[in-house]
Amino acid sequence: MATKEDFVRQLADLRDGKIEELLVEPDNFMAFQQAYRESSFRSQIEGQAGRGGQIHYRFKTD
Repeated sequence: MATKEDFVRQLADLRDGKIEELLVEPDNFMAFQQAYRESSFRSQIEGQAGRGGQIHYRFKTD
């Protein structure tokens, strides 16, 4: 199971272009949400719901 710290690092990687997408599974959503709320660039992150409760997050570049 992922931790808040894992998602803080992954969100930074998303912002820095090291990864193109961050996939969050339902059982990790609360840890992700904690990291997301504390992120200073959360307005630039957009999520799209997928099957089975998965959410795909991408960094908006425009």
